[in-house]
Amino acid sequence: MTMPQQPQVNVNISQPPLPPQQPPVRQSNLRTKRSLLKYVLLGLVTFGIYDIWQMSEVSETLNLIATRRDGKRTMHYCLMFFLVGWLTLGIGWLVWYHKLSGRIGVEQAARGLPVTVTAATYWLWNILGSLIIVGPFIYTYKLLHAMNDLCADYNARG
Repeated sequence: MTMPQQPQVNVNISQPPLPPQQPPVRQSNLRTKRSLLKYVLLGLVTFGIYDIWQMSEVSETLNLIATRRDGKRTMHYCLMFFLVGWLTLGIGWLVWYHKLSGRIGVEQAARGLPVTVTAATYWLWNILGSLIIVGPFIYTYKLLHAMNDLCADYNARG
């Protein structure tokens, strides 16, 4: 007994070639114009409100840039500033800045940028440097410029 053969159908459908894939368009570029002068002067004029906003923006931007790679989240600065810092009698601020600075340094290294901010930068310039008065200004300068570099790299390479 022979099995019946199934009919073969040759269908040749010509499809137009797919257009080349474009990289996804980002909705907006991250800010790269942070400066110490603006941070100090606007902080004085707004009685510290600009400083709180700026550090909130730094924490949000770092989460946007680094979370995809390291899977961590930095606590929002407003939560730390208004609640955690006061409840822990200042220890929350020390821990938050230590972690933020370390995370910035790790992200700079991962992106191949020169590492300018680390946890040691925070402890040496912001804490010990406060003895020579200009230390916290140097730390803030380094922090803001490191974030500018990270944002410029993110804008260029994603």
